[in-house]
Parts: sequence; C-alpha cells; structure tokens
Amino acid sequence: MIPLPFHPDEYRSRLSAIRAEMARRSLDLLIVNDVANQHYITGYDGWSFYTPQMVLVPHADEEPVWIGRAMDAAGGLLTAWMKRENVVGFPEDHVQRTDRHPMDWIAAWIDRKGWGRGNIGIEFEAYYYSPKAHARLTAGLPNAVFHDADLLVNWIRSVKSEAEIGYLRKASRLAEAAVTAAYEVIAPGVRECDAIAKIQAAQVAGSPDFAGDITALPPTILGGENASAPHIMWSDRRFGHNETVALELAGVVRRYAAGLARTLQLGAMPAKVGDTGKAVLEGMEAVLASIRPGVLAEDIEASWRKVIQRYGLKKESRIGYSIGAAYPPDWGEHTISLRQGDKTILKPGNVLHSILGMWMDGWGIEVSETILVTADGCETLTSFPREIHVKH
Repeated sequence: MIPLPFHPDEYRSRLSAIRAEMARRSLDLLIVNDVANQHYITGYDGWSFYTPQMVLVPHADEEPVWIGRAMDAAGGLLTAWMKRENVVGFPEDHVQRTDRHPMDWIAAWIDRKGWGRGNIGIEFEAYYYSPKAHARLTAGLPNAVFHDADLLVNWIRSVKSEAEIGYLRKASRLAEAAVTAAYEVIAPGVRECDAIAKIQAAQVAGSPDFAGDITALPPTILGGENASAPHIMWSDRRFGHNETVALELAGVVRRYAAGLARTLQLGAMPAKVGDTGKAVLEGMEAVLASIRPGVLAEDIEASWRKVIQRYGLKKESRIGYSIGAAYPPDWGEHTISLRQGDKTILKPGNVLHSILGMWMDGWGIEVSETILVTADGCETLTSFPREIHVKH
C-alpha cells in the first residue's frame, strides 16, 4: 500500500468540516466530481478520471465511498484511507458503450444503498463531469432532489493544515529548481521543446529527498511576441537574440502545487521592459505588504493597481488565486481571486498564487509568488530573486 500523504485523522477532520456545511445546506448526500476534491477527501491518486469517477459523502457518520472503473478500484485499495468495501468499481461492460453508461450502474448502486432519496448535492461544474453523465445519473435517481454544491469542498480546502503547508514548502523547492533550469538552458538558438524537457526533469527530480509530480498546468515559456498571450504552448521554435522570455512554472509534491513565474531577458534589456519590470516588482512589494488576516481579496488587488497606475499601466485580469492540491487541467482552487469585487476575507492558512503578468503588444513579462497567509501577515513560500534575469 502506498503511504497516505496525511494521517487518517486529518481526513476525518476534513469530513467533519464538509458534513457541517452539508448540514447547514440540509444535504443528505454529497456527490464529489472534482478530482482534486476526491483526492482531498479520500487520498485516492490515479490517472483514471477519463472515465466517470466520483466520491460519495453521506451525511450519516460513515466513511466516504470512492466509485470508479473496476480496474482502477485496485488503485483505490492502494491509495485511499477507507475500508475495502468503500472502494467500489463499476463493471467493464459499462465503459464507453452506447447502450449503457457508468452512471446507470452508479445510480442503481446509490439507490440500493438507501441514499437515493432526499437532498443530494452535486458539483455541477467539475471538469470531468459531462452533461450526459449528469442526465443519466439524475434519471436513475428519480426520488432525489438535486442541489448545486459547487465549491462546497473547495472553500474548506482553501484553509491549509500544517501538513498541507509542508508539502507546499517542498513543492516550492521544485519550482525554484525549475526556474533555475530554465535560466540555464534557455539561450538564442535553443528550441523551446528542448528547454521544456530540462524544466520538466527539474520539476520531477529536482530534489533527492522527495519526488515531484506532474503539474496540473504544463510549463509555460513565452518568448518574443508569444509572450503577449499568456497561455500559448511550446513548439520547436528557437529562441532569438534579444528576446524577453516569460516563464510560468511550478513544483508539485503529493499533488500540492506551488507556482513561480519569472522573466528572462536574452541580451540587452529594452527600456520598455525594464520600466515595466520596475512597476511590476514595486507592485509585488505592495501586494505582499497588504496581505494579512482580515483583509479583503479586492483590497490586495487595489494595492497593486495603485502602483501600476502611477506608471501609466493597466491590467484587467485578476492578479492571483487560491492554490493547493490540483489535477489537470488547472491548479487554482476556484475560490479566492485577487480582483476587484472579491470580498473574501483572508484567513491564516490561505495560500495564494499572486501572478503579476503584463502582456503587452508583442512582448510580456511575468513575476509571481506562492504566498501563505500567516497569523499576523504573510510568507512567500518560494524564495527566488524577482528581478528580470538578464543573460548575455
């Protein structure tokens, strides 16, 4: 059996918090479709979510139930903390068939368990929960009343335990190793794909003391005019002379992600890059100075906006979000956003990835920090020079 990332008592504590919120909403059963939330509740860890997979949390004081493909139930026995009968596999003859669907079988299983009546909460907007899956599940449970339970678990996840923060600290070391590798390998004439290979090696094997995981977002390296768009993928394109290269990288340990964005200048730094970089670095200092318990998320964004306005700059998109356990295609928790209008009150144990990307006309720069909200302020989990790294 693979060692659990957390003691079973921590999983039980998480369940208690989830059930308290279920009680507040009068939910009898919670159906968890978000893969990161499934991992948070059960410890299950496998690349099996391309077929229907869910975790059931009954309001009664029982262990949760993981349900997925029968061949992957073996992985549940190896990675989840619950007793064997709470790891359930639907039969292979329901996989990718036109005449039946796994949700037909799952709905019948839920009904036999006696959980098919009353109020059922479902994460409607989870990435891998399809419209067909929802239609078949609800058709198989005609006596239930369904409620939108999106983000119920996510908001509980947004406050991290000491054990979770420990993994984020380790992930931060891998993030630093990834940026170091990028600085070393990227040069004029080097292909983007070759740089990515070195970066991914550092993300996975960057420490002799612990293993790195695959990142929920792939490494992003944006050179030249590609840096004007934040989410372009790499190719066999070669870096050019005097390019500004934006890097958005991460480290991940036991699924906990720490992001780290930096900017690399190949050759002499243009004045416009240097001036914008100065504004961004000053803005990051303002962000860090404003983060503490009791502050509103929108107030942090306002501190950044006040700085860049003095430089004649404007940024429409948010400047950060809550981060933690993650599976593809995203490492954000979909809760706290550092933007205008977000009145979330920060708490000790929140972890934020503040990313100050400025995507200009034909070029761009990025700087980010993974930040822990502490009892009296904040701490950057990553520790790496923020200045634009000039490589001659």
